[in-house]
Amino acid sequence: MSKMLEYTNINSPIHKLTGASKLIALIIWALASMITYDTRVLILMFILSIFVFKISKVEFKQVSFVLYFILIFLLLNNLAIFIFSPYEGVQIYGGRTDLFKIAGPYTLTLEQLFYQFNITLKYFSIIPMALLFMVATNPSEFAASLNKIGVSYKVAYSVSIALRYIPDVQRDYQDISFAQQARGIDMSKKERVTKRIKNSAAILMPLIFSSLDRIDTISSAMELRAFGKNKKRTWYSGRKFEKRDYIAILIVSLIFIVAIVATIVNHGRFYNPFI
Repeated sequence: MSKMLEYTNINSPIHKLTGASKLIALIIWALASMITYDTRVLILMFILSIFVFKISKVEFKQVSFVLYFILIFLLLNNLAIFIFSPYEGVQIYGGRTDLFKIAGPYTLTLEQLFYQFNITLKYFSIIPMALLFMVATNPSEFAASLNKIGVSYKVAYSVSIALRYIPDVQRDYQDISFAQQARGIDMSKKERVTKRIKNSAAILMPLIFSSLDRIDTISSAMELRAFGKNKKRTWYSGRKFEKRDYIAILIVSLIFIVAIVATIVNHGRFYNPFI
């Protein structure tokens, strides 16, 4: 079973960046993606995100499950947009070019298709960067980064523990799954989907109880060490910014400026090729 969203220490330009610089870059990148609906800018961001993911040397299998889950959600989201607002693109772009009638009041228009294509591009521009941040940032360093930008160290430490806990949950799930299969509970693809969902309850309950037990152990250990007594704390994994960190933030800031300029030039968030 491959590990999902688990930090791996790889010798890549992305891993060498500090957690704080990666967090700042991700926030700026997300803001740029939210600001604009300019197709040209979103395509540029998508290409850059794929390039950054490539040079990070992170294996696709580490993020594949989460990525497929997000893509399913994206498909449902696009479907819902069309069902509840089939002419949103027509209103935004001020024109109507019918492609073909589907049924009843639903007609697929070129403007609606273009609008939902931009929404999909938004997802594709931010998802690789967000997933990469999770697998290329040491949880302890991430906590130090959050604290460095002003987040309470208690909250930062909680996030760090949550990220560290992901591999533990996966390992427990695998162990419990093997134990239940040894008892004759079939979880393979040979069983019907409904039967597999029902059998998964045999894994879910032990997993929940083992998770609660681990939470209790960690909480007791933190209380014994007087965690939270002081208002501030130092971080062993915290690092100072280097030249490459400033360069990364500068590049992302330029993308953000491009998004703002595109919004001003387009007199709004939307690029309208139908004019």
